[in-house]
Amino acid sequence: MSASVGSTVTRTFAAPPEAVFDAWVTPSSFTTWWGGSGIEVPLESVAMDVRPGGTWRATMILGGDMPDFHWRGEFVDVDRPRRLSMTMTDEPGEARELLSATFTAVDDGTEMVFSQTGGHLSAEQYDATTAGWQLAFDTLDTVLLS
Repeated sequence: MSASVGSTVTRTFAAPPEAVFDAWVTPSSFTTWWGGSGIEVPLESVAMDVRPGGTWRATMILGGDMPDFHWRGEFVDVDRPRRLSMTMTDEPGEARELLSATFTAVDDGTEMVFSQTGGHLSAEQYDATTAGWQLAFDTLDTVLLS
């Protein structure tokens, strides 16, 4: 698989960059939008050491016959409120996806440019992750408006 394969989503949120950034790194906010509105992320499953080299973890419960996802990774770049990068996996071993987001103040709030790269998924899997991120960011938009 090519390392250039990945997901990219650009969204504008009606909130300042600090609020959008903080929604990523504050466990009580993170649990409300991570995965989208139909996904449960128990607050007690989330731990975040928000600094370069710090780790994070969160459990995503899809319900039904679907297995739980036990996500984990490391923070790579933490520049509040401009940039956030973190690795992510739910698999054993060292392979990680890289999640990167930039937050830019615009007239209507914040433009977030998000990408997931790493080359560990097929093109079809990246397409599915893009759709999943869109749902999560729809929920994030609602959280930021409340």
